[in-house]
Amino acid sequence: MERKREISLKRADELKSRIQDYLDVKDSIPKGLYMQDMFEKSKKKIMQILNATESDWNDYKWQLTNRITDAKTLSKFINLSDEEIKQIDEVGKKFRWAISPYYLSLINPNDKYDPIKLLSIPTILELSESDGHLDPMGEEYTNPAGSITRRYPDRLIINVTNECAMYCRHCQRRRNIGQKDQHKSTEIIQESIDYIKSCKEIREVLLTGGDPLTLSDERLEWILKELRQIPHVEIIRIGSRTPVTMPQRITDNLVNMLKKYHPIYLNTHFNHPQEITQESKKACEKLADAGIPLGNQAVLLNGINNDKYIMRALNHELLKIRVKPYYIFHAKQVKGTTHFNTSIDDGLEIMEYLRGYTSGMAIPTYIVNAPKGQGKTPIFPQYILSRGKDYVMIRTWEGNVIKYKNNPTVNFKDIY
Repeated sequence: MERKREISLKRADELKSRIQDYLDVKDSIPKGLYMQDMFEKSKKKIMQILNATESDWNDYKWQLTNRITDAKTLSKFINLSDEEIKQIDEVGKKFRWAISPYYLSLINPNDKYDPIKLLSIPTILELSESDGHLDPMGEEYTNPAGSITRRYPDRLIINVTNECAMYCRHCQRRRNIGQKDQHKSTEIIQESIDYIKSCKEIREVLLTGGDPLTLSDERLEWILKELRQIPHVEIIRIGSRTPVTMPQRITDNLVNMLKKYHPIYLNTHFNHPQEITQESKKACEKLADAGIPLGNQAVLLNGINNDKYIMRALNHELLKIRVKPYYIFHAKQVKGTTHFNTSIDDGLEIMEYLRGYTSGMAIPTYIVNAPKGQGKTPIFPQYILSRGKDYVMIRTWEGNVIKYKNNPTVNFKDIY
């Protein structure tokens, strides 16, 4: 017994040493749940300049109406040089930008490389790049009706709007943003719904945009009700970044409406642990309490989260607010965004680091979207090294190589 305990304690010490590198850096990673004092200070400044009340701040319609859309106004809230102001406005002529007062309050005003700033505020790099495509996913060639995108046999997307609370600088659909908010017309949505009715193989529908939660409760409910009346539609998903960029949108009325159309799933889009705040936590918990499963689709972004420690911290913070890390997307080759692109090696390093060093719940799937709408391709580190007639050579998370028995499957009916 003592020998077994001695071996166990030695192994425990070995495991502890493997996590020490993360323990040494984790407190230096900005995490929104522990930055409330800075956020409150920024919030008060923004409210004062915009002459807003606490009631205004908590009203998502006020947040949408008061998005900051020009550099001169932005410079009242964060430090910008004259050159930055000029460049931001120059970029804005080609690629629209806007940021909700709430999301603006998450920026460290004195940090040029603040992740929230990089995610939301244009830089001149957007105009200096010749690479990339406006429609890298070929969505215009996978649009059989209405505002549908269809890439797979049993599921499809309905794009319901081009409006967002904040326009991400890495957005894959920036070609649709234009310079004006525009929800899809009733006619276009109805055409999309009629197409789904005619395709009995479609069992899952994803509402996306833009951001579907910029629609009114009434408009969104009409779409959900129509879809739920189609017998072969089993699952409805909503893709929304409002829990991140405008959590005020997750109202009791919205949640109570969504509950009527279960099973409803919601995938959101946190990219950095600084985005996970008390407000976004409250929004996600409200959805989870209503029985709406939450997943996160991060994008691997150069200078923001292409770091194994940051991505690990992000996934841990997500689980704390009941959001399951679902995907890490390799950034697409979108025109004006390629400065955010990383190597696939960055993604593989992160996935290699996560496996075994944190729980499976905190490990998303790393995805490369094949160009021109050819679909999601999962990318994994190599764990099967070779194989023989009745064995495989596998590599464990610690790098140990093991010969593992691999007998052929015998039909169960033949042995029972």
